[in-house]
Amino acid sequence: MSLDDLLDCVPGWAGRARKVEPLEGGITNHNYRVTVDGESFVVRAPGENSHLLGIDRNHEEEAARQAAALGVGPEVVAFVEPEGSLVTRFVIGTAPGAAGLRSRPLLGEVATLLRVVHGGPALAAVFDWYRVPQAYAATARAHGVDVPAAYDQVMDVAGQVATAFAASPEAVCPCHNDLLEANFLLSVDGLRLVDWEYAGMNDRYFDLGNFAVNNELDLDGDVALVEAYFGEVTARRLARLQLMKVISDLREAMWGVVQAGVSSLEVDFLDYADEHFARSLRNASRAGFDRLLEDASAHA
Repeated sequence: MSLDDLLDCVPGWAGRARKVEPLEGGITNHNYRVTVDGESFVVRAPGENSHLLGIDRNHEEEAARQAAALGVGPEVVAFVEPEGSLVTRFVIGTAPGAAGLRSRPLLGEVATLLRVVHGGPALAAVFDWYRVPQAYAATARAHGVDVPAAYDQVMDVAGQVATAFAASPEAVCPCHNDLLEANFLLSVDGLRLVDWEYAGMNDRYFDLGNFAVNNELDLDGDVALVEAYFGEVTARRLARLQLMKVISDLREAMWGVVQAGVSSLEVDFLDYADEHFARSLRNASRAGFDRLLEDASAHA
């Protein structure tokens, strides 16, 4: 379906004058700012084969509507089926970037936002941090991609992390699961979070570790995030966040491996995967890693 045809499918838009501007960023979908009668919206045209990345557009719609209801995401104004195209209100704001998100005042806002997300009603989607990389590996192989040897290395570590977490389990909660700097906007109403396509029930520490590694928090930053989120830093909480840094990069690396087999974009996805595998292995080989596993397995 052409973009014009897609826009005509948005309720009330057929035949109306509109201004369409491509939005930069993102390597999965095509996003556009569409202005109709002076009002601006964001229209997401799903990328090809995005279902192979574990994306369910109906689940994305549910998560996006919940985020809007909780006050942490933009208003959802339409959902075009069967294309699965989400239409949201355009949020006027600035991109704080990783450096801005690491700053202490804004880091506190991130923690508050994540507490709101994690405290919301259960979502239908499930994002199992241990199973997702395995599903990606199967999908990549099915599409003729050789899965790098680093996958097995990091999955061995993931097994150790899973064992540590299972010694003192916590209930899953709604998570965003893709806390890249580009998914945060600083508006006049505060920090907002966009792109809910991977949202689902998961361990809250995946979100915390995912944010920390994607926005390059150092040890002091990790401590500050734990304190802002929980109100108190414990060895167990800090260890779980830091272990999830390893897992987050495993997931991101395997996402790149799948994209190498299914995407037509001119992006070196295998190089992208290699970068994340390398960082994951660096964090897994750091001094004191065994102590992190021990601390993470302690009872809360």
